[in-house]
Amino acid sequence: MHPALYVSKTGLSAQDTALTTTSNNLANVNTTGFKRERAVFQDLLYQIKRQPGGLTSQDSELPSGLQIGTGVRVVGTAKEFTQGSLQVTEQPLDIAVNGRGFLQVLLPDGTISYTRDGQFQLNSNGDIVTANGHPLEPAITVPDNTSSITIGTDGTVSTLVTGDTAPTVIGNITTVDFINPQGLEAIGNNLFRETGSSGDPQEGTPGLDGLGTLEQGMVESSNVEVVEELVNMITTQRAYEMNSKVVSTADQMLQYISQNI
Repeated sequence: MHPALYVSKTGLSAQDTALTTTSNNLANVNTTGFKRERAVFQDLLYQIKRQPGGLTSQDSELPSGLQIGTGVRVVGTAKEFTQGSLQVTEQPLDIAVNGRGFLQVLLPDGTISYTRDGQFQLNSNGDIVTANGHPLEPAITVPDNTSSITIGTDGTVSTLVTGDTAPTVIGNITTVDFINPQGLEAIGNNLFRETGSSGDPQEGTPGLDGLGTLEQGMVESSNVEVVEELVNMITTQRAYEMNSKVVSTADQMLQYISQNI
């Protein structure tokens, strides 16, 4: 069988994965705190027919050799943790991280997950939770008869209860950062999980030690650039067509041989 068929097959498969990645980015263009991802390609092993630098005689060597490539594959998808634009919502429990860092969310199994989605609400107990009901970590409970909630840029949460004249501090929101955020595992629901590749979470006060500040009444929009994704989609489509053309050409060559020999 013609080796070009197998090489072009790997190209078709790789471009299909790239298109899936682009479509996921576009599907989440309005997802709060979403970070776009890109497919990472690598060429496959080479068939060495003549070794570069091999001796052709006692005093001469091959300058380049003969190396036949076997195709391409997708080895990973890399998240791009660039800052998304901040949108004003005027909701007191909406929090945007302006800079590096993640908010912590407690999952039902007792583990901690991390998010850039700061759309929080109150449950029946007054706890600050995500849209799925997962509590913010460290836990903060808003007292009854609270008339206003203030979240400082350093994460200090204070409330003013009806009848009181001075606000009361009820907790502090901390953020964490990772040496390699791209190593985090995306688990859906705008949440990430720590892995061995991401490194250990480094918890700190927002605004200090390189961590971003917290902005109340704002959310961070997706960092997906629609125009860039559309250009990537066109590029992927053309690459797919070219690999399809190789399959067609190889098929015509094999057809010619089978009919004329």
